[in-house]
Amino acid sequence: MRVEDLVQSFKKQFGETEVEPAVFFAPGRVNLIGEHTDYNGGHVFPCALTLGTYGVMRKRTDSKCMYFSENFPKYGVVEGDLNHLVYEKRANWTNYCAGVVKAFEDRGFKLDTGFDFLIYGNIPSGSGLSSSAALEVLTGTALAGVYGFDDLSKIDIALIGQESENAFCGLNCGIMDQFASSCGKKDSAIFLDTATLEYTYVPVKLDGAKIVIVNSKVKHSLVDSAYNERRATCEAALEKLQTVVDIKTLCDLKPEEFENLKYVLDDEIMRKRAKHAIYENARTIEAVAALGRNDLTRFGELMNESHISLRDDYETSCEETDLLAEIAWSIDGVYGSRITGGGFGGCIVSIVKDEAIPEFKRRITSEYKAKTPEIYVVEIGDGAHAI
Repeated sequence: MRVEDLVQSFKKQFGETEVEPAVFFAPGRVNLIGEHTDYNGGHVFPCALTLGTYGVMRKRTDSKCMYFSENFPKYGVVEGDLNHLVYEKRANWTNYCAGVVKAFEDRGFKLDTGFDFLIYGNIPSGSGLSSSAALEVLTGTALAGVYGFDDLSKIDIALIGQESENAFCGLNCGIMDQFASSCGKKDSAIFLDTATLEYTYVPVKLDGAKIVIVNSKVKHSLVDSAYNERRATCEAALEKLQTVVDIKTLCDLKPEEFENLKYVLDDEIMRKRAKHAIYENARTIEAVAALGRNDLTRFGELMNESHISLRDDYETSCEETDLLAEIAWSIDGVYGSRITGGGFGGCIVSIVKDEAIPEFKRRITSEYKAKTPEIYVVEIGDGAHAI
């Protein structure tokens, strides 16, 4: 949908005034490697996509917050209010926006009026490409722009989005998704240390290859899933390990150190969860080094190892995404393939040679019988911005 069409749709829903609405965009993200390490103090390696969520916003003269989604027109205009910023199930997707408003106000950035807000996204909902984080970052970017909160940095916007998801919406996610959506850079991935928020942009030069995402069409609902349980188990593992070693996060440990200390974790499930986080962190660091020397073969091997760990140790894959990864692994010209995102459904991400992409699409389409998969050959785009 064109920006001009979105503005016209906004005026149709909310009417025209002397003030022209402002338009913003926030991207979805794909994580190339480094899964479930962000809340364990480890490294992640995501990139922003050119897929994302567009928003059109304009101030009102009262305290109402009025929302409309082109993706969910059946809900019509959903009404909220600055004086009633609480999570309500009936508010559906607008809770992600209200949570950001609440986080703004909690930080001292109080809105003087409400707003009208229309959104349109081309990220498949529930796919694991962070449509919710994109909406949070979009809301934060729009509020900062429309209300003149110029002191807020892109990192601030990411942290506000995370706070909204944690405290308002009830998912104890790490910082990766919001950080990638807010701070992304075209043609680069972000090598982020989630313990310190130190980061570097790493050019993604896939000479003769592309990033290909396959949507399993199995939707996850992380708030209602085992995501929070995984985090709680990791926190319990950390507490036990801290009785024998001075660490602040699980990912402070190297794999060999973990092997010497894992006896402390007498619960097998806890040991497996901690193992994934620690080994995944090491894989991510090695993968970035491999990409730096243009070793796509090793990068792909590490992607495959990541999927196996997510399947066997962290148990956040599922039958459908396992099948998609196994099909991808069997195709000549695929460097690597893994589940990406929170898990329990969603997408796999693969690095595929250009000449192998037609065969990749054919094999996936013919051999994945669970649902009709969606296949995207994607580009890396910039983070959230005004249009």
